Amino acid sequence: MSTSTATTVKDTGARTEAAASVITGARERIDDLDGRIIGLVQERMAVSAVIQRERIASGGGRVNLSRELEILNHYSGQLGKPGTALAMTLLELCRGRI
Repeated sequence: MSTSTATTVKDTGARTEAAASVITGARERIDDLDGRIIGLVQERMAVSAVIQRERIASGGGRVNLSRELEILNHYSGQLGKPGTALAMTLLELCRGRI
C-alpha cells in the first residue's frame, strides 16, 4: 500500500482502499449537504425576521407560540424526538433577530 493510500485509509477509519474511497465520496456529499443546510437556515432566519418585523409593526408580539408549537410538532412527527431538538434550535436561531 502506498503512503497516500495508507493515509487515505487511515483518515477515514476504513480498513480497505475500496471502503476508504466510498467513505471519502460520501463525506464530500455530506459536506455539500451541510453547506446547503446552512444556506437554508440562513434563508429561514431572514424570512423569520420579516415575519417578526411585520407582526411587531402591526401591534403583535415578537413570538407566536401557537405557530412555534406547530413547527415543533411537525419536526417531531417527521424526525422523532431528535426532530424536536432540531426545531428548538431553529426557533432559537430565528427569534429576535430584528
